[in-house]
Amino acid sequence: MTHSNRSARLDALLRSGRLSRRDLLAAAAGLGLVGLLGAGETRAQQAPRFVADPFQLGVASGYPTADGFSLWTRLAPAPLQPDGGIERDALIAVQWQVAEDERFAKVVAEGGVRAVHELAYSVHVDVVGLRPDRVYFYRFIAGHAVSRIGRTRTAPAVDALPRALKFAFSSCQHYEQGYFNGYAQLLRDAPDLMLFLGDYIYENSWGDDLVRRHMGSEPYTLDEYRVRHAQYKTDPDLQDAHAGLPWLVTWDDHEVDNDPAADESEHADPRFLVRRAAAYQAYYEHMPLPRRMRPRVDGSMPIHTRVDYGQLARFFVLDDRQYRSAMACPDPSKRGGSTILDAATCAAIEDPQRSLLGREQEAWLYRELESSEARWNVVAQQTLLAPMDNQAGPGRTIWTDGWDGYPHSQRALIEALARPGLSNPLVIGGDMHANIIANVQADPSGKARTVAAEVCGTSMASQGWPQSEYDALRADNPQLLRLNSEERGYVLIEIGRDADVQLRAPETVKQRHSTVRTVGRYRVEDGVRGIQRA
Repeated sequence: MTHSNRSARLDALLRSGRLSRRDLLAAAAGLGLVGLLGAGETRAQQAPRFVADPFQLGVASGYPTADGFSLWTRLAPAPLQPDGGIERDALIAVQWQVAEDERFAKVVAEGGVRAVHELAYSVHVDVVGLRPDRVYFYRFIAGHAVSRIGRTRTAPAVDALPRALKFAFSSCQHYEQGYFNGYAQLLRDAPDLMLFLGDYIYENSWGDDLVRRHMGSEPYTLDEYRVRHAQYKTDPDLQDAHAGLPWLVTWDDHEVDNDPAADESEHADPRFLVRRAAAYQAYYEHMPLPRRMRPRVDGSMPIHTRVDYGQLARFFVLDDRQYRSAMACPDPSKRGGSTILDAATCAAIEDPQRSLLGREQEAWLYRELESSEARWNVVAQQTLLAPMDNQAGPGRTIWTDGWDGYPHSQRALIEALARPGLSNPLVIGGDMHANIIANVQADPSGKARTVAAEVCGTSMASQGWPQSEYDALRADNPQLLRLNSEERGYVLIEIGRDADVQLRAPETVKQRHSTVRTVGRYRVEDGVRGIQRA
């Protein structure tokens, strides 16, 4: 069957809604949704001709280990075209180099890979054999084109105890709602590592006082998600941040669609699995992910992982979308998605079989927490773990999309973090479009024992709910030290013996450039559960 015939068959299935899992696998395999490279005999072009610079989407690195890291780029001389400006049947030889200096006088690792249409001519390289805790520079070469130079670093040796680690994190960067101007100052702050905790792109358009526009309508197909990712990657501040330091990433909902739960969409779309497979494929094609995270043949994609920074820190990067149970008691008009409700009116919410992370990921996380000997244990996930009361006055309402909507999973993780042998648990998150500082307890009363510090950082650009709505909830949530939805930006944390937490915010994201200032500072002391104002 030709590619055009396969496309027509998939289109017919999507329009009819008659899409079985078998159809999904056949369609995905036929249309290149699963990253199949193939073993064709055609030789890769050693000196390809490009209509323009093929490295317009930049370069990136991520997932540092003691002897290496992962590198990424994507060849796209016309980045906002679905094919990136490269013909479908091209096979392009790409060289990569890693050096100890920016002039590449001392190249310490190099090699070649083949860029192919099935992966949108993206390149993923897992570099090994380097020295621990070292800064390195890297670049890519395709024909006569040379990429910009990226800067990255390896992690310390597995048995080393570094004096300190500085890392930054953010989430939720709606392209239309603001410029990503926080990244410029973030680079000047010189962190060793960047974490992005979901909603890297947005599939939808909404918000007030938009500063720029998405190209095209809401994405559903692989080509459309590729264009959306490419448009975000054209932002110069985002490109600089990727080129300047290694990243760890996880997704939330808007990388695919608002409020999905595993294989169910907000509106119970029978075509959702094909849409999700396309979105996951495009995500892989545009992120500095290790090759082991490449999408599987069924359209799923393993992204939860553990990353160590010597003996000082262990990062647990979680995925709270792909494996979660369906949201309890959804709005009947939508048939899925989240809502805010009185938990007492929804018996299903206390079903012990419901899980936010899925049983397999939960079991993995608890084993890793149990065995960790790191001084700092950082749980990097998408949202707010600490229980929160969303109703002012008597009674309690909860938001079903977050941990509060999965109380058994929430209590189990809080219990795991409470283990006496676990050193300095620190939970970081995003999604809320607000800076929230919390002492993690089993309930929102503020009377339970604190088991961990939590820093739920605000969005890089996406607007928040009105601050007045949060102000009304302060008296009912004494476990929350800060609840501010008017701040955009990122969080900067330096951990050593203790942890210093700075909330960094641009004065505005409605202009290309803005001054960034520290709007809050907090401290986590070694051996003390919880967080306090500095």
